[in-house]
Amino acid sequence: MSTPIIELSSVAKSFRSADGSARSVLEDVNFTLKEGEIVALLGQSGSGKSTMLRIMAGLIPADSGRVMYHDMPIYSAARGISMVFQSFALFPWLTVQKNVELGLEAQGIPVAEREERAQKAIEMIGLSGFEGALPRELSGGMRQRVGIARALVMEPEVLLMDEAFSALDVLTGEQLREDILDLWNKDLIPTKAILVVSHNIEEAVMMADRVLLFSSNPGRVRAELAIELPHPRSVESPIVRSLIDKVYALMSMGAVRSDRFSDKEHKLQLGDRLPETDINRIEGIIDLLADEPFKGRADLPLLAEESELNDNELLEVARALTLLGFAQLTQGDIMITPLGNEYAQAGNAERHEIFGKQLTENVPLVAYIRHGLEQDPSGDLPEDLFIRLLRFTLNEVEAERVLSVAIEWGRYGDLFEYNFNTGVIHLPKDEKNL
Repeated sequence: MSTPIIELSSVAKSFRSADGSARSVLEDVNFTLKEGEIVALLGQSGSGKSTMLRIMAGLIPADSGRVMYHDMPIYSAARGISMVFQSFALFPWLTVQKNVELGLEAQGIPVAEREERAQKAIEMIGLSGFEGALPRELSGGMRQRVGIARALVMEPEVLLMDEAFSALDVLTGEQLREDILDLWNKDLIPTKAILVVSHNIEEAVMMADRVLLFSSNPGRVRAELAIELPHPRSVESPIVRSLIDKVYALMSMGAVRSDRFSDKEHKLQLGDRLPETDINRIEGIIDLLADEPFKGRADLPLLAEESELNDNELLEVARALTLLGFAQLTQGDIMITPLGNEYAQAGNAERHEIFGKQLTENVPLVAYIRHGLEQDPSGDLPEDLFIRLLRFTLNEVEAERVLSVAIEWGRYGDLFEYNFNTGVIHLPKDEKNL
């Protein structure tokens, strides 16, 4: 059996919201990372995946539960664990060489040794000749290679990659992913285990030996899929396509349930997260789904290719369509409902009316805003009122995003209007004077 390297048992983590209330980010997280495996972690934005990685790296503490590295508790940054960030996190005033040497310098490694090790890491990751370049002189892919070299130069036993390829264009991300796998498969790095946080289902299936699906609010592991395929893998092979479909199906189950850890249908609550999508994408997918070649039902991976949306973007649209009653998700397929088909055939004015009706019936936050405006004598309410309400269950950034989505949707449904200069939400002018 593979040797456990990192073990998380009943781990929980909360953060304080702006109003001082505690917001649970992780709850009852149980996970073991074993020697010789690559694990991919998939989940919605804000589900706590990055927080989990930072706890594993010893960058932040867990509030409760056990976090063990070789049966020893992790209280601070562990020397055998390195992390690669989505944002590259390079020091812009340092050269490639100096950025890569930084961790070695912090450990007090002598100058000659750290220069030699850094040069080897730079060569290994394909950046020879750029040692003296500054980050601003490099492409995004090259900057991320510097971040990876900086992690690998520490000769980590465990490599944590937090959305390491998501800021790159598709071809650059694929090439960098293949390079990492090549180093891993040829034992050119001493790393014994890799954990990859990703939004990309294809990337997860192509890289990982196990795929974990994270739920949200709070985050926890809700499903696991073993992938027993050797590397290299072909994305066109039937078994890989089947696994991608299977992961889509598991992810779409989370979309149907608002990503709650339950087999029962979950009714959206006032302070819940809303899908991170806009009207254009919602209508674009409805129109695409209702038309040829799908005729009302589509395989999600094929729909992603046809719509040119990434996995996370499509799943967010699918969640919105399900929430509004325009579509249903089953076994990795999305099917348009009779109401969704009616919406697809409707004219512009009728679409606004249907959309507004579905919002008031299915999105409590929008219904609450509309009711508040109707009850207020002026028909006006400041957005800050609703931001404060949302901060009881969401962090500040997510609260503002959710309200922004609610306002966009509510405006499209002719339920209220919004003044971008004053931040005031108000009834439509033709209703305000009644």
